[in-house]
Amino acid sequence: MSIFQVKSVEEIMAESHERGHKLPRVLGSFDVTMIGIGAIIGAGIFAMLGEAAVKGGAGPSLIISIILTAIACGFAALCYAELAAMVPISGSAYTYAYATMGELVAWIIGWDLILEYAIGNVAVAISWSGYFNDFLRSAFGFGIPLWLRMDYHTFLKSGADIASVPHLFGFPVVCNLLAVSIVAFLTWLLVIGIKESTRFNSVMVTVKLLVLAVFVCVGIYYFDPKNWVPFAPGGWKGIQVGAAYIFFAYIGFDAVSTVAEETRDPQKNMPIGIIGSLIICTFVYILVTVALTGMMPFTEMKDKIAEPLVAGLQYNHAGRWLIGLVSLGAVAANTAVLLVFQMGQPRIFFSMSRDGLLPQYFARVHPKYKTPHITTIWTGIFVAVFSSFFSLDVMAELCNIGTLFAFIVVCAGVIVLRVKDPDRPRPFRVPGGYVTPALGIFFCVFLMLGLGFMTWLRFIIWLAAGLVIYIFYGYNNSRLRTGDLALNKETPGHKK
Repeated sequence: MSIFQVKSVEEIMAESHERGHKLPRVLGSFDVTMIGIGAIIGAGIFAMLGEAAVKGGAGPSLIISIILTAIACGFAALCYAELAAMVPISGSAYTYAYATMGELVAWIIGWDLILEYAIGNVAVAISWSGYFNDFLRSAFGFGIPLWLRMDYHTFLKSGADIASVPHLFGFPVVCNLLAVSIVAFLTWLLVIGIKESTRFNSVMVTVKLLVLAVFVCVGIYYFDPKNWVPFAPGGWKGIQVGAAYIFFAYIGFDAVSTVAEETRDPQKNMPIGIIGSLIICTFVYILVTVALTGMMPFTEMKDKIAEPLVAGLQYNHAGRWLIGLVSLGAVAANTAVLLVFQMGQPRIFFSMSRDGLLPQYFARVHPKYKTPHITTIWTGIFVAVFSSFFSLDVMAELCNIGTLFAFIVVCAGVIVLRVKDPDRPRPFRVPGGYVTPALGIFFCVFLMLGLGFMTWLRFIIWLAAGLVIYIFYGYNNSRLRTGDLALNKETPGHKK
């Protein structure tokens, strides 16, 4: 059987009802929209604006970068909405690729999605620890020691004395314990249940939206038109690089598609959640960027590039309580992103395992909580370990390129399925025919070209490693290849 053999949409849907591998449908349109907002507004808006404005050279023209990125994501979001409504299964882009371009491409995109969710969560966990420490200092006047909230490399760059930290067996004990702690808590919450997790997410989303609203009001109060001169210091290249950087702030709307299998009426609710969350977040991003670039010269961010919103408030000598409030908003924002990404990655592993491309051990559903607890716990362990020892910038760029590649595959999947299965009912149809997914591919490639050589090299090495695993395990154990499809099946109306 060819490595490009596709799994039909009917087979994919049938397998979702297998005993022991079935997830309950408990989420509504509000839940999935809040999941999207929870995933999108996080480390990107609170941490990456400085990177994009200063390192990317966009300056105030970062507003244009945000609009360009929103357009690129908009095309991809429409494609996700069509496929998620038609194939409402947990695997997201992995499942869509299996139904359109075959097993090998599905494996590649499934392996690639680890860069978006697991590696992306490492970046968010690192950012979370910094903002949580800022919140403690602002609200309570104390902080966590450096050696317990950053990786070894960043610790050395900070100029801190390595001899002052505790040593174990002659080695300095430097790790991001704060990041590990929040990942452990959210992993536990996600094991307990999807409904409990989404309620917690909704609270975090409400807090961060209120905080950003306060920041925008303060930024408009301090707005100075002189800070917008020059508007585009890096020219078009600066805008492109800024868009590539800021893309990290947009990843997450596709995480909505990972809970499709747990959503009531997914044909209606998935498009609402995906497109609705993207529109809301774009509006918020533009307002925050206008406020930030107008309240201070972008060059003044270079010394606090990882905390641009705090830098804007400090530049204008805002009250300490405002800085504490922004830090609280950042903690809430990053907590929500961590939760949603920790929710998404296990469900992709779950789907890959259910297909036989990963061991069946990972396809287990908790008998009481009805969650993919095995993959949730292992994802938590992976993120906790990496967030202890790695820095933010490397993780963020790897996450960007992995996500853009996934978007390209999804856009291509819409085109392929339109050609191969044009008569299949589509609850939601991308407007514009083939033009919209084609534009999605074009814009994603455009943003990928703005990333550096080392990011591309790491990405290629990562895909090569995944290909080795597929050759030695996935190829031989694929249920599509062995013919072990939809066995022990439970139809929707069947009870054990």
